[in-house]
Amino acid sequence: MTIRRSSNDRLALGALLVLAVGTFTVGTDAFVLNGLLPTIAADLRVSEAVAGQLTTVFAVTYAVSSPLIAAFTGRLDRRWVLGAGMVLFTIGMAGQAIGESFAVVAVARVLAALGAAAFQSNAYVLAGALASDERRGRALATVSAGMSVSMVLGVPIGVLAGNWFGWRAVMWGIGAVAVIVALLVPLLPAVRMPTATLRDRLAIVVRPPIARVLGVSVLGTAAGFAAFVYLPVLVAPVAAGAMISWLLVGFGIGQIAGNAFAGRATDTLGSTRVRSISLIGTVATLALLDVAVLSLPGALVLALVSGAFGGMLMVPQQHRLFSLAPDAPTVALGLNGSAIYGGGALGAALGGIVLSSAGVWWIGPVAAFVALLAFALSVPSRTPVPQPA
Repeated sequence: MTIRRSSNDRLALGALLVLAVGTFTVGTDAFVLNGLLPTIAADLRVSEAVAGQLTTVFAVTYAVSSPLIAAFTGRLDRRWVLGAGMVLFTIGMAGQAIGESFAVVAVARVLAALGAAAFQSNAYVLAGALASDERRGRALATVSAGMSVSMVLGVPIGVLAGNWFGWRAVMWGIGAVAVIVALLVPLLPAVRMPTATLRDRLAIVVRPPIARVLGVSVLGTAAGFAAFVYLPVLVAPVAAGAMISWLLVGFGIGQIAGNAFAGRATDTLGSTRVRSISLIGTVATLALLDVAVLSLPGALVLALVSGAFGGMLMVPQQHRLFSLAPDAPTVALGLNGSAIYGGGALGAALGGIVLSSAGVWWIGPVAAFVALLAFALSVPSRTPVPQPA
């Protein structure tokens, strides 16, 4: 793969930090909404169920637009795409902050999701392209850490800042950080990825090895969301109110630890082994879910451990896609972002079906089975991988 880049071939820590702060900002917008829903619903004069659709709007927009943005911007310097994405994200945050109706806020949510899709997948592309093969896993993990940290802080920020200053102030705050990131993007090294036609770029999804990796992302994410979207119901006998926020914080801390481990381990052990550790661990923790939630200490330990195994998954996935699609890594990583958001929506829907039809105690076993399917799909094929022309 030939990449036109700046003369400095070594990815500076400062560049990684800018990208990590950007993914943190985008991730915070995604997760903070959970802690603000009651206030938003009351302010916009809609039910909490309707206000919750703002999350769905964001997820669907991201999933659909991410690969399309990657395909249509393939010839551009990644800095232009990153900067434009963060500017659009900032406009979306401002629209949410000033919107007086649900419709206006929903449209602003779409703009924020388009900006997030443009920024996030390209942040991984920039980190992966500029890092050497030996350090690519650690570079991807550094950028991914921004998303993991947002999972730790998203709910507490939403609850505390929303109570103190109001939910609109939270939107302005996220937008302010986005402006800072947008101003720093031009300082990043220049990278231009190999060009290809739109048809060629979108056709990579039908390559069997890439389709398998994306399938693992969908199923692996769905397994986690099937259980943890309904965490308040699962732990209701032993935890409620603020304690649930602490469980979510514990899950996020585990995500950070797992992500940090995955970065170095992917460089030393390889992406296949790290991915297997992640999925096998996820199967085990979800299988023990019903036992762990019988006590508060058990629920806390489960949150930490499951977060750690879940946090290990995406770095080896991104690393693998970067290797499988050297001719169109931007599109491949964009598709992976779509797979993650699609898996989240699938898992939330599956968990809701199980909860309403079979009961709360079946959520863990069903989620564990989905994780087992992800592991089965991840087992390397013995068929030689065809190389793109």
